[in-house]
Amino acid sequence: MIDAPTLQRARILVVGDVMLDRYWFGDVSRISPEAPVPVVKVGRSEERLGGAANVARNIAALGANCTLLSVVGTDEAGQTLMSLLAAEEIDARLHQDGGVATTVKLRVIGRQQQLLRIDFETQPSHEVLSAKLEEFERLVKDCDVVVLSDYGKGGLLHIEKMIERARQLGKRVLVDPKGDDYARYAGATLLTPNRAEFREVAGSWKSENDFDAKAEALRRELGLEALLITRSEEGMSLFRDSRVDHVAAQAREVFDVSGAGDTVIATLAAALAAGEDYVEAMRLANKAGGIVVGKLGTAIVTPSELFGQE
Repeated sequence: MIDAPTLQRARILVVGDVMLDRYWFGDVSRISPEAPVPVVKVGRSEERLGGAANVARNIAALGANCTLLSVVGTDEAGQTLMSLLAAEEIDARLHQDGGVATTVKLRVIGRQQQLLRIDFETQPSHEVLSAKLEEFERLVKDCDVVVLSDYGKGGLLHIEKMIERARQLGKRVLVDPKGDDYARYAGATLLTPNRAEFREVAGSWKSENDFDAKAEALRRELGLEALLITRSEEGMSLFRDSRVDHVAAQAREVFDVSGAGDTVIATLAAALAAGEDYVEAMRLANKAGGIVVGKLGTAIVTPSELFGQE
């Protein structure tokens, strides 16, 4: 079994849609006279890395070496993202596109509950994405595992080429998918859809056997080595060639699921890059996911939390 020092030798390349998570915290003591909505008196604000940047942050927090490749706008939010990444000592290769606004998710929190989320986003230009693909060709050679974090914001236009090139070089490719077109992920090593995302592409199931059959059919159709489905309170299910392994959920108290999928794929990637097998990597990812949902907003898991006593 791996430990914290082993993780420090792992090298992971994260590519995908980055975003800035902003939080406005305040007190709620009355309802607006203008509309039946709560009035939040904002007392403080906070900014955190989101999307693929949160995946990178989680990898770095575990002590592994992480390089992040993405696109941001030439705006204040983009500058803030760069500063946050530098503070986390993440090797960030951010291509700037003056034609887009950096993706921002603004959450308004009152009484420790999320009341509202406001999204700001535009898709990057084809030119900057082509330049990013060229840099991917250079960076992928020096990593152990590639993570493609797809949030559907347009940053992974060339994902098929990235998967193909990484696999040609013998690199494992882990994908956090989005949408209902999984054909673009064909040939990846492993996909990590959650239960709702899996249902969107495979349809509903009537029994556990039906669920297993649909999962194995999708794995074979896409030519994956493995398919890991996160199932909330039902834990996780890992499908490989004619084999399925399950692990029970570990969350003691679910406080906030924001960014939990980022933590799961980050832990999985770090463990695999450090030489762990699939089942043990899933166990660690499941434990990390159980820890992070007990925290507010996009958060991280530390080595002491992950490798401490069960």
